[in-house]
Amino acid sequence: MKVTVVGGASTYTPELVDGIARLRDVLPVDTLVLADPAGERLEVVGAMSRRMLERADHPAQVVTTTDIDAGVTDSDAVLLQLRVGGQAARMQDEAWPLECGCIGQETTGAGGLAKALRTVPVVLDIAETVRKRAADDAWIVDFTNPVGIVTRALLNAGHRAVGLCNVAIGFQRWFAELLRVSPDAVTLGHVGLNHLTWERSVTVGGRDVLPELIERHAAAIAARVGQPEWLIRQLGVVPSYYLNYFYNHDAEVEAARGTQSRGARVAEMEAQLLEMYADPSVDTKPALLGERGGAFYSEAAINLLASLTADRGDVQVVNLRNDGTLPFLPDDAVVEVPATITAGGATALPVDPVPPIYSGLIAHTFAYEQLALDAAVHGGRDRVFEALLAHPLVGQVDQAEKLTDLLLAANRAHLSWAQ
Repeated sequence: MKVTVVGGASTYTPELVDGIARLRDVLPVDTLVLADPAGERLEVVGAMSRRMLERADHPAQVVTTTDIDAGVTDSDAVLLQLRVGGQAARMQDEAWPLECGCIGQETTGAGGLAKALRTVPVVLDIAETVRKRAADDAWIVDFTNPVGIVTRALLNAGHRAVGLCNVAIGFQRWFAELLRVSPDAVTLGHVGLNHLTWERSVTVGGRDVLPELIERHAAAIAARVGQPEWLIRQLGVVPSYYLNYFYNHDAEVEAARGTQSRGARVAEMEAQLLEMYADPSVDTKPALLGERGGAFYSEAAINLLASLTADRGDVQVVNLRNDGTLPFLPDDAVVEVPATITAGGATALPVDPVPPIYSGLIAHTFAYEQLALDAAVHGGRDRVFEALLAHPLVGQVDQAEKLTDLLLAANRAHLSWAQ
């Protein structure tokens, strides 16, 4: 099969290539197209990818192109992993919200809105090209943040798309280690929106072992997700790390003001990784790539593509249309829950009723996401302001007003309607 990666010059790409090499029996790729406008960087990553496949004695051909139209032509699957504005835009997303006492983060809060505004129009343009040029039954797998908003934009426009995040598979693999079982034996009761999720059960052999996990490993779980141990024990769930921005917002803001931003650190790592990739003797993914983020990205992406193309009917955690799964959200909301994956797409499994302590925050955040997508598709200062005013981490008129001005000033070059 032919797989195209839009954003193929990303330093993430060797992680995906490593998975293609290791999981060749799961996903038989014969052509891997890396498409990206950053030509010089693309050639470095492309050469690294070829060496990795050659080392693994994998027969796939690696094609690089700066022409997105050519890159997606006749593809069976298109994976989106792009970052409009690069790390420079990310570092801005992390900086200017702090001026208003709000968290600066690339997917959460005002920074997440800025990324959505930059990203959604570009992704929709690419998706239209996929519709016209790729195979008739081609799937789009979106790994581009903010995944929930971007995936909803794709689905609302009628594209064959599924959103993917590595939070769930990261928990699955870690819980399996703690339990000393195979990852495939672990099923998660994962529920929420992208980057706003909780693990409400961990099932092994038909039995929920989450209470035992918390009893034995509460301190380790608390440290991993940035919450106090007593909260993990009281709630009896495992929140994703991103809940830290909601549950401990002010402390996160103070911490961000006194340390190097994640974007700055990632930019440094990317420079180091590209230097490594440029070395013709390097043909395995460097250990540094594990610090870049996206752990288990390759396994998640390849398993999803395999199930979509081979009709495996297994269960994976993905981002998909709500369609009644969470009855307090509209059908066209995009939720992140376990789903059965077939050639026909993703079908959510039934979810136990979500108590108000979680459903309230989910509903509030989705209301923001609705307004954010409207702003991304239609533009307009008023829409940006209203999305910020509705966000659980903003919600004050003066803050929303100032954040709107700061967002537009920092992103004007990427927003055609704001120029």
